[in-house]
Amino acid sequence: MNTERIICYIDGFNLYFGLREKGWKKYYWLNLKRLTEKLLKSHQSLEMVKYFTSNISAGNESSPPWLQKKMKEKRKRQLTYLEALNTLDGMKIFFGHYLFKTITCNNCGHIWITYEEKMTDVCIATELLIDAYKNKFDTALIISGDSDLAPPIQAIREIYPNKKIIIAFPPSRISARLKHIAHASFIIGEANLRKSLFPNEIIKNDGYILKRPDKWR
Repeated sequence: MNTERIICYIDGFNLYFGLREKGWKKYYWLNLKRLTEKLLKSHQSLEMVKYFTSNISAGNESSPPWLQKKMKEKRKRQLTYLEALNTLDGMKIFFGHYLFKTITCNNCGHIWITYEEKMTDVCIATELLIDAYKNKFDTALIISGDSDLAPPIQAIREIYPNKKIIIAFPPSRISARLKHIAHASFIIGEANLRKSLFPNEIIKNDGYILKRPDKWR
């Protein structure tokens, strides 16, 4: 059997919010290359992992002090994780935009925080189409449950009928539309997540030690 070239495209925030919804903070510290390798079959070869995310905003001066502190802590954890991912070979990170806004109740004064990420689906779609055009993969493995990815998947199926699209749904992120349009799909199980964590400490080439955030244990 010929080797099947795989490129994995990971929707970072879709994966993150799926894990959060399950209450699985302990799996935030994921070695995404190892996770991807565990999802492959013996005749498949991993060419590249492409991770799509956005830099978390640290807030602004008009935000309440408690919110500024919270967002700075989130930002610090994210930067640590991105440094961990950058220690992996065959890993490329793409950035969109991350926005947050506060909503205040006029009656009680309670403040809600809402998050919004921009351009992730566009970046994934662009990379998918470029890689298909350049014949970089035989099969695209997409880790996401975002139905906005259906149009580029449909385009690839029509323009490049020999290319396959497989969807690996994050926990709590199943999309019927993606399931229908892909060649195959499955849900990432907890066993693979458990076996794909970074060690609690990662020593970089310069000797600096990256430590798993306490809130991710």
